[in-house]
Amino acid sequence: MIITEALTKWFDDFLAVDRVSLNVAQGRVLALLGQNGAGKTTTVRMLSSILKPTSGRACVAGFDVVSQPEKVRAAVGVLTENHGLYGRMNAQEYLEFFGALYGLPLADVRGRIRRLMEGFGLGHALKKRLGEYSKGMRQKLALVRAMLHDPAVLLLDEPTSAMDPESARTVRDAIHSLRSSGRTILLCTHNLAEAEELADQVAIIRRGRVILNDSIDAAKHKLLGPVEYEARLAHPLNGWNISLPDGVELRERGENWVRFHIHDPWLTNPTLLRQMLDAHLEVISFHEVPRSLEKAFLNALEMAAEGEGESHGRTV
Repeated sequence: MIITEALTKWFDDFLAVDRVSLNVAQGRVLALLGQNGAGKTTTVRMLSSILKPTSGRACVAGFDVVSQPEKVRAAVGVLTENHGLYGRMNAQEYLEFFGALYGLPLADVRGRIRRLMEGFGLGHALKKRLGEYSKGMRQKLALVRAMLHDPAVLLLDEPTSAMDPESARTVRDAIHSLRSSGRTILLCTHNLAEAEELADQVAIIRRGRVILNDSIDAAKHKLLGPVEYEARLAHPLNGWNISLPDGVELRERGENWVRFHIHDPWLTNPTLLRQMLDAHLEVISFHEVPRSLEKAFLNALEMAAEGEGESHGRTV
């Protein structure tokens, strides 16, 4: 549903996006992560046929972003960082206006408006002027607008920014629902816990170039090493004389706990636990040590910076 091949954008002598290649299947969520100015928004603008690429190509929902821009815009819903809301309109007028731009029958638009606004907890504010909306309400209304024409692809730039926790939860639940209904979503966010919850795959972009593109689990493995598991014991551990299965490494241990690097948990965890119990170790818990996407993201940026320092020399 989203395919880019060496997508590149120059602004005069500034390279904003550098040969970005992505592939997002139907019903999948890609989190596009990067620092401010990394090229995320420029990439989204090219995917929505707002900006023309300098070189490379991109197709969204089967349509080329350069040769078929009208079809691309009809197939995508875009939530931008700047919403462009008209403060003197009320929500009903505003959404009916955009429904007319999409060429949708008024009766259909009104039904969708009612369902979406109620779903996001805004049903009471249909006749309220947008200038009176809070920041969180404006964010949700902009998401309603992006979904109004029932698009196959959603391009979401910071969808939960400025929201209180309850509103953010509503939006994340909506994204879960959209994915399960077959929508394809590209999500730009600085909230890495949110990306970890919502996304199937992650692409990290730095200075316009994708430095990692993989599933979240694979990205963590590449950047943080093998999965770690920790066993908590009922009594102090007096030495360690258990022969470990292949693919399991003793990482560290304390008075009543032990931690392992495990390369293939599905294969080796049952054997490891059996050996520990046979050795009369009273295991009260055995769990995977949490590894955050935030740590993987920071490691990726650090490794990329070090690589550039080795290739081009360091600047002091």
